[in-house]
Amino acid sequence: MILMQHKTQDLEAVKFFLGDASSLNKIGDCKVLQPFDERVLDFLNELSKSLIQKWKSYPDIITFAFWCRRTSLMREKAKYGNFDSRLGRGIVFHSTPSNVPINFAFSLVAGLLAGNINIVRLPAKNFFQVKCIINEMKRLFDERFLELSPYVLMVKYDSATGCSRFFSELCDVRIVWGGDQTIVRMRKFPLRPRAIELNFADRHSLSVIDADKYLALDCGDQLKVARGFYNDTFYSDQNACTSPWLICWLGGQAADAKVLFWDNLSEIVESEYSIAPVQVIDKLKAFYSVAARKKVKLVKGNDQLITRISVERVDEYLACYRKNSGFFFEYDAKSLEDLLPVLDQSCQTLTYFGVALGVLKDFIRQSRPSGVDRVVPLGKSMDFSLTWDGYDLVRTLSREVEYI
Repeated sequence: MILMQHKTQDLEAVKFFLGDASSLNKIGDCKVLQPFDERVLDFLNELSKSLIQKWKSYPDIITFAFWCRRTSLMREKAKYGNFDSRLGRGIVFHSTPSNVPINFAFSLVAGLLAGNINIVRLPAKNFFQVKCIINEMKRLFDERFLELSPYVLMVKYDSATGCSRFFSELCDVRIVWGGDQTIVRMRKFPLRPRAIELNFADRHSLSVIDADKYLALDCGDQLKVARGFYNDTFYSDQNACTSPWLICWLGGQAADAKVLFWDNLSEIVESEYSIAPVQVIDKLKAFYSVAARKKVKLVKGNDQLITRISVERVDEYLACYRKNSGFFFEYDAKSLEDLLPVLDQSCQTLTYFGVALGVLKDFIRQSRPSGVDRVVPLGKSMDFSLTWDGYDLVRTLSREVEYI
C-alpha cells in the first residue's frame, strides 16, 4: 500500500478518467513487467483494431492506431534483441502537453512497452480524440484485459494544486512534455533519490526541399508532397514541436518550385483548414515584429491562411520569431551548411524531400550540430518512434539486471 494518508487533501483535486483513488492506493502492489510483454502487445493490437474501425475520420487517431499494431511494434522490438535481463523501472508519471491531443497516448504506450505502471496527466483541453482513446481502453480493460488495468491511471487536475508534487514524490520516472517553463515548474517538485526524469522541452523543426527534384515530379506527386507537408504542419496548427516553421530550398529552380508547391498546398488548406480572425491578427503582429529587426519580405498570397516570409539569411535568432497557424519562413540555401545557425539544441526534426538520406547523414556527422535528433522524410514528422528527442525510451524507462 502507498503511504498517502498525509496527502489526501491533494487527491481531492484529482479527477480520474481511468482508475480511481483505490487503484492509486494499490499501485505499489503492481509488479513491473519485462519490456514488450505479450499481454501489452495483445492489448495494444486490439486497441489499434478498434480505433481504426471506429475513428477513420481522425487522422491523428489513425496514425496512433497504426503505430501500435502488433506488426509495427514487433518491428520496434526487433531493433533491440533480447530483453531477458531488463525490467520496467516502476511507476512512471507522465505530464503531457495541453496543445497536442494524441501525445498522451504515445507517452503511455512507451511506458507500457518498457514494462511500467503509468500515471498519465491528461491535457487540460477536452480533446475529442482523448475521449475516444480512453473509452476504447476502458472497454478493453473491462472485457478482456482486466489484469492490465492497474498499469494505467489517467487523471486531470489544476496545476495550482499540490498534485504534481504528490505524483512526483510517488514515481520512479517523471516524464514532462511541455514548454521550458513547465519543466522549470515541475523541477521544483522533488523526486525520490533513485528516480529519474525525462524532459521534452520547447523544440522546433524545419524542412529542406530540393526544388529541382520537386519540379521533376508529375502533378499528382507534387500534390502528394504538399499533402505530406500539410500533415506535418496544419494537423497540429504548427503547435507540435515536429512542425516545420522554416522551409529551406536547394537547387537552381527554387522560384518555379515555390509557385507550384504553395499553389498545391493552398488547394489543400483552403478545403480543409479554417482560421480565426485572432490568428490572422497574431500572424500579422508576428511579421511586423520580425520585420522591425531583420531584412525580410512578406510574400503576397491569395488569402490569410498561409503566411510566407522570405529571409535573406538564416541566423541563430530567427527561430525566436516562429509562429503557428500557417506561418512560414523561407530561405534559398546555397548548401546545407547554411542551415547550421538554426540547428541548435532546440532544433528537433529535419524533414527532407529530394535530398538523399546519405547526404544528410554525412552532413550531420561532419558538421556535428548541437541539435537535430530526427531526420525524417517530409510528411512523416509526426510519426512517433521509441527513440525520441535523442532518448531511447524503452531502455531509459527500463533497467538492466546484471547476472554474474
